[in-house]
Amino acid sequence: MTSEELLAQFGPRENMEYDVVVVGGGPAGLSTAIRLKQLANAKGQELSVVVLEKGSEPGAHILSGAVMDPRAITELFPNWKELGAPLNQPVSADEVLFLSKDGARDTPQWLIPECFHNHGNYVVALGAVTKWLGEQAEALGVEIFPGFAAAEIVYGDDGSVRGVATGNVGVGRNGEPHDGFQLGMELLGKYTIFAEGARGHLGKQLIAKFKLDAGKDPQSYAIGIKELWEVPEGQAKPGLVVHTAGWPADHETYGGGFLYHLEGNKVTLGYVVGLDYKNPWLSPFEEMQRWKTHPSIRKHIEGGKRIGYGARAITAGGLLSLPKQVFPGGALVGCDAGYLNAARIKGSHAAIKTGMMAAEAAFEAIAAGRQHDELSAYPAAFEKSWLHEELDRSRNFKQWFKKGNTVGTLMTGIEQWLLPKLGFKSPPWTIHRELPDHVYLRPAAESAKIEYPKPDGKLTFDRLSSVFISNTNHAEDQPVHLTLKDDSVPVKVNLARFAGPESRYCPAGVYEFVKNEDNSERLQINAQNCVHCKTCDIKDPTQNIVWITPEGGGGPNYAGM
Repeated sequence: MTSEELLAQFGPRENMEYDVVVVGGGPAGLSTAIRLKQLANAKGQELSVVVLEKGSEPGAHILSGAVMDPRAITELFPNWKELGAPLNQPVSADEVLFLSKDGARDTPQWLIPECFHNHGNYVVALGAVTKWLGEQAEALGVEIFPGFAAAEIVYGDDGSVRGVATGNVGVGRNGEPHDGFQLGMELLGKYTIFAEGARGHLGKQLIAKFKLDAGKDPQSYAIGIKELWEVPEGQAKPGLVVHTAGWPADHETYGGGFLYHLEGNKVTLGYVVGLDYKNPWLSPFEEMQRWKTHPSIRKHIEGGKRIGYGARAITAGGLLSLPKQVFPGGALVGCDAGYLNAARIKGSHAAIKTGMMAAEAAFEAIAAGRQHDELSAYPAAFEKSWLHEELDRSRNFKQWFKKGNTVGTLMTGIEQWLLPKLGFKSPPWTIHRELPDHVYLRPAAESAKIEYPKPDGKLTFDRLSSVFISNTNHAEDQPVHLTLKDDSVPVKVNLARFAGPESRYCPAGVYEFVKNEDNSERLQINAQNCVHCKTCDIKDPTQNIVWITPEGGGGPNYAGM
């Protein structure tokens, strides 16, 4: 049965009304909710705020490096240290390495661009920071519903956003309701704030419906593959931040690594690949495993134990790809809009700041008796903010790398190192892009095949053992949440022309081509492995794969990430 048929048979849905509904319990969504309550409490006013979080708890689906700029969280909670925010490890040193296959060139400190300087920042587990933000939100009176995925946007008769509906529970893989069936619930608000992270399922729909990206550069994405290691005490260098460029990426593929030493003998490391890569034989997961074998990376983790794994798409287009942030009835905040600063490799401070600005605009509107209109004060505040100034400084970063790594590295040095020394706050020129990431793949027959070494199980690993330690779980009988517009396309187009790239760009082994009894091929979707990275929704060359929300609470359950 379709969702419309289920609603017709079992509906209408129950609904709950709030002043503000927030979709997503990450840093952006929780900061929105917190700031709303701070403003209401300061005025002695009642304001009802609810946060929907598809993970089992706030932070369960959060994945990031992360080195955190504390500027925004200090604005939200000036006393965050006294409140026990888990920003425990200050950055102690920065290294920027350019790797060749066997060697490395260390960038002198005086040559490191400002965007890579991390003095005053903190190495954090962003999941732990998010969990702490959730606790602060609840203490202020915010209602948080973990394990509830917002599956559908609810519109009013005038076309404005009125809220969202949660997904149905208890539907079998065949689409039929079973004994545990429960219809989703509508959560309606005067304003609805969407904070789903990169390539948000509902945010994507809103951008299309309201044409929020009109006149903007196409959004650009990358995938980040991350691991968490526990290393011997003698190898630990708390606060050391390492970034790498070069090997194993070729000259036309955007890619780079990060390695951060946390407190407690923990090392978090990962590899990022731009999703505009051209060679369909490339596997971001295997690139990350290969990167770890470089002597400059191996020395940090060899002899240690891998204790965590995850993957997530990154919204990296910057200011020139930023859609209009508001529409009738709501707003986009954080990575749902695309505020991450790719040049700094940071987004959590932007998520918190945009959540605060959206909250201030919504509070002002509700106090004035408004609802379901555009929160124009939010983009106006952004235009005047330090965040806009920061993103404007880096507006060309990804655009230059579209022209190759040599040009990208050179122009980043000019824009981020030389121009500030000459007194320019931002570049006096602007570079635009015209093509989305999914169009860049070349046919497999025109591309060099990449042979990756087999994992050794000590330093390098396979996908399935990696997914296992991500604590990913989905109810096996639920409908597949990785949908195809046309079931014939994976074999007829993707396999025939691009050698089935979905079997390589997925970091969780969700997609594999298997033989039928008649020796023909078919695409098998192992949806239970999905870590919700959204890469398939972005990189599929035919845009045939559409990621939708699974049953609430499913997916990874990241610990310490």
